[in-house]
Amino acid sequence: MPVRNPSPLATPEALNQSWSVDFMHDALVCGRRFRTFNVVDDFNREALSIEIDLNLPALRVVRVLDRSAANRDYPVMLRMDNGPEFISLALAEWAEQHAVKLKFIQPGKPTQNAFIERFNRTYRTEILDFYLFRTLNEVREIPERWVSEYNCERPHESLNNMTPEEYRQHNHLAGISKNAWN
Repeated sequence: MPVRNPSPLATPEALNQSWSVDFMHDALVCGRRFRTFNVVDDFNREALSIEIDLNLPALRVVRVLDRSAANRDYPVMLRMDNGPEFISLALAEWAEQHAVKLKFIQPGKPTQNAFIERFNRTYRTEILDFYLFRTLNEVREIPERWVSEYNCERPHESLNNMTPEEYRQHNHLAGISKNAWN
């Protein structure tokens, strides 16, 4: 098992330096509970994935992380709480295989995972608390559209009023122009 040494939250300087992950819970109208597994790149606050199902075991978490990395590479570090899926052998082996450092926050200190907690608050307010879902398919469809809006249309105050996509492009171009002078 990986050693769990909590450390202060730092804002990354580039994409894929640090991703944050967390689970949320809610219920369908019929009372059946479901979970969401959320993944955010801490650099530009981009929502990489919202996986929704009745249960999301560690092997499923690993598949979601692989899918998130498919178009952008693996993160250097993955920040999370101490939930059972995160302290599993499956995630530890995945992290070792992809050279990803696992960073665990201190129990009871969600501010140490502030990027994903802020995302969760917005997602809870605008989706989970706003809609009444009858089926898991409904739960999956609405967030899919919302993530696109969140990443590409909505300015974020923490990103100098740019969208996550604009912030990524702006910083990619800034990196190119810096390298052109070296």
